[in-house]
Amino acid sequence: MRLSPWLGLLRSLAIYYHPARLAEMRRFYRGLLAPGDLAFDIGAHVGNRSRAMRAAGARVVALEPQPVFASFLRASLPRDITLHEAAAGPAESEAEMALSSRHPTVSSLSARFPEEAAARPGFGHVRWDRRQRVRVTTLDRLIAQAGVPRYIKIDVEGFEIEVLAGLSVPVEIISAEYLPGFPALSHAVIDRLCALGPYRFNVVVGEAAGFLWPDWRGAEALRAWLAGLPADATSGDIFARLVAPEAVAA
Repeated sequence: MRLSPWLGLLRSLAIYYHPARLAEMRRFYRGLLAPGDLAFDIGAHVGNRSRAMRAAGARVVALEPQPVFASFLRASLPRDITLHEAAAGPAESEAEMALSSRHPTVSSLSARFPEEAAARPGFGHVRWDRRQRVRVTTLDRLIAQAGVPRYIKIDVEGFEIEVLAGLSVPVEIISAEYLPGFPALSHAVIDRLCALGPYRFNVVVGEAAGFLWPDWRGAEALRAWLAGLPADATSGDIFARLVAPEAVAA
C-alpha cells in the first residue's frame, strides 16, 4: 500500500477525532435520534459520525468506498455498525472514483467535480492524484436490506444528486453537504428533496454541532440564504425534515 493514502487517513483522524468535537457531535445526534432508530451514514470517512449516531442509540449502516478508509473502519468500528465498502448512487454498478491522497475528504465519484472544484475557492491546493474502481449501491437497496431509516446523512463531494436519485421514498430526516462554490448543486438537492416529500429545512455550518436557525424553514427561505453566501464561505450541511402537508402550507 502506498504511504500517501495512509497519511491522508492520519490527517483526517487528527481533524475529526478531536475529543471536544466528538463530544459535541454526540450531543447533537442525541437531539436528532432516539434509541433504536435506524440511520445511514453515506460517506462515512473515518466513522466519527457513525460513532456519534451509535452513541445516541441508533442502529447504523455506514458506506465508505475508499479502500484505505474502509479498511480502517472494518478494524475500528464497533461490530454492531454495519459497514459496506461501497458508494451510493442512482443504480447498482461500479464507478471510477477520483481520490485525493493528501485531502481524502474531497475524493468524489462525480466526473465533473475535480475539474470544476480546481477553479473554486478553497480547492486550489487539492490534487486528485489517483483513480479507483468502487462498488456502487443505492439507498433503495439499503432500505430493502435494513429497513427505512429515520435519518440519512450524505457527504459525497458533488455526488449528492446521484445518491438521491437512488432513493424513491421519503425519509424523515436527510442531510446533504452544501458547498457555497457550487450553488447549482445545492439547488438541485433542494429540488430533489421537495420532489420526494414535504420537507422543511435547517442548516449546520461547518462542523458546528447545532442548527443555524431556531426553526425549520421552507425551501425558498433556504434558497435565499444560500444565494447570500460568498463562494468562499464555509461549507456545511442542509438538513431536511419531513412534515405533514398541512404544516408546509402554514
